[in-house]
Amino acid sequence: MSGFQNKIRQVAKDTDKYLHQLFKNQDAKSYLLKPMKYGLFSGGKGFRSKIIVDTGKIFNIDYNLLKALSAAVECVHSYSLIHDDLPCMDNDDTRRGNLSTHKKFGESTAILTGNSLLALAFEILSDKKLKIKNKIKTELIYSLAICSGHSGMAGGQYLDLNFEHKKINKLQLMEMQNKKTGNLFSFCCSSSAIIKEKKLSIKKDLSQIGLQIGLLYQIIDDLIDFGGDSSKVGKPTKKDIKRGKATLINLLGHNNSLEFAESLKNKLVNKIKKYGRKSCDLIESLEYIVQREV
Repeated sequence: MSGFQNKIRQVAKDTDKYLHQLFKNQDAKSYLLKPMKYGLFSGGKGFRSKIIVDTGKIFNIDYNLLKALSAAVECVHSYSLIHDDLPCMDNDDTRRGNLSTHKKFGESTAILTGNSLLALAFEILSDKKLKIKNKIKTELIYSLAICSGHSGMAGGQYLDLNFEHKKINKLQLMEMQNKKTGNLFSFCCSSSAIIKEKKLSIKKDLSQIGLQIGLLYQIIDDLIDFGGDSSKVGKPTKKDIKRGKATLINLLGHNNSLEFAESLKNKLVNKIKKYGRKSCDLIESLEYIVQREV
């Protein structure tokens, strides 16, 4: 196992431990706890949590606080996956090698589970046990809400569905990718600057870096779907082609998409380097993105 894999697994393990402890304090009689745990602890890599920890390292943020941020983001991410898998959305029966939440528990339960995980994210950020100023909490909550709703992930999923079997241009595609994938990465990168009350220009710079990391991640995800092994990926591949999904591969072709991803990564590395030696982990995470099997 590589050094990076050890790092990301440790971050995922610590985030899961935080969430397991959180669930112990929830209403044990709630019927939705079981499907919530199923959707949340289904073998995800925890890459968004790793980006939070990497950026937090740049600003010397307490690791326990980073775990709380990571837990909130993983709740939002899991909510989006549960809803994306629904028959009325992307209609996927499997996720990470397991049955999708709606196949395991039913569609209505999956919808309520996703809703509950989204709400739990804001419960985490607003908890009085989170020892940060209320002003900072409010900004974090506002930022994550923007990233999750109609101007973020939900809006991106709407575009994703409506662009199926349609000819769209690069600007339209980028808007969709930024909303659906990039915005949550934007929060992952900018949240540390929010906590440290950095000036607006730094928050905006990190937010933009996050958007581009999300775009890079999505391009590689599309390349994996295009030519990856479903047994290794943990979900069916080549489904984007079957559904007529709008992807960069459709616009540029496979080889040009690879070149675009490599160029984007190099530009990101140069942007991140200006944050000094402590940005090395974030740069390492970018290398991991492009080295995933395509």
